[in-house]
Amino acid sequence: MSTTDDRHSTWADDDLIPPDEWGRRRQSETTRTVWLFAAIAVLLAVGHSLLSGWLTAPAFLAWATIFVAICLQALPFLVFGVALSAALTAFVPASWWARAVPRRAGLAVPVAGLAGAVLPGCECASVPVAGGLIRRGVAPAAALTFLLSAPAINPIVLVATAVAFPDQPEMVLARFVASLAVAVAIGLLWARFGRAEWLRLPRRPHVEGGGRWAVFRASMEHDLLHAGGFLVVGGLAAATLNVAVPRDWLTAVAENPWLAVLALAVLAVLLSICSEADAFVAASLTAFSPVAQLVFLVVGPMVDLKLIALQAGTFGRAFVVRFAPATFAAAVAAGALVGWWLL
Repeated sequence: MSTTDDRHSTWADDDLIPPDEWGRRRQSETTRTVWLFAAIAVLLAVGHSLLSGWLTAPAFLAWATIFVAICLQALPFLVFGVALSAALTAFVPASWWARAVPRRAGLAVPVAGLAGAVLPGCECASVPVAGGLIRRGVAPAAALTFLLSAPAINPIVLVATAVAFPDQPEMVLARFVASLAVAVAIGLLWARFGRAEWLRLPRRPHVEGGGRWAVFRASMEHDLLHAGGFLVVGGLAAATLNVAVPRDWLTAVAENPWLAVLALAVLAVLLSICSEADAFVAASLTAFSPVAQLVFLVVGPMVDLKLIALQAGTFGRAFVVRFAPATFAAAVAAGALVGWWLL
């Protein structure tokens, strides 16, 4: 009983969530690791005996080839992007942004949008960074513009897009123009119509640590695990779409320009792929037009399931129910218009 009371006492009132150990029985990490390894070994053995015939089928081999190709192409950009994002979180103080960004929203929004083009960052990092900027006096419209532009048009993303589309250099320009237009438009829209009561700020920072290197390591580990998991999910889904879905279905959707655009826009929201890796998934969707692929690239870094969850937890539900639909509509419109213009 005293142990439980001690754990209750360590949960401060201003904490948003209880500590990991609160209300749980202590268990050896070694014991849990051994049991986890044993369970995985049993599952592998059973799965091999049951699925050995399927593992040599031509369809599965094609699926595995596509999946591995997507992951191997995207992994170096993912690691590099996460490392740079963690470095920005750890070594660039948020107070610096308050001095660098103009106070007036009309001028600050374009500046913040262009800042995203030179400062690498992923979606997971952009949300807490935007909260820190607002907390230190940056206009909310400018901070939200940076939140959208940083993961969409930073150098790592543009280089990855060029590698994924080696025969379509115009795809890089189209992605830059459409994404920047969406970020600036949403920022100006918030500056004109946004209300303070719609935006709730967190009471404690997203990343905590004893020193800068500790923050860097924690941010790197957190973002890499999450982004890597989403990359695997995206690769699995893309490989499945290319192999399991009948070609006549994909052809029926892809042949209708509007339906193809909407289908890939919704798919980008559902897959929640890291922006450093989404170009390789988009390039693998060869049945769809370049315009639909561009819409996939514009929507994904700005509106997806993990971003909606992060934004709701950081800024509140009143914010996300307004911000996410507006951003989705703007991203689809901008991607389609710029795609038909440049592609």
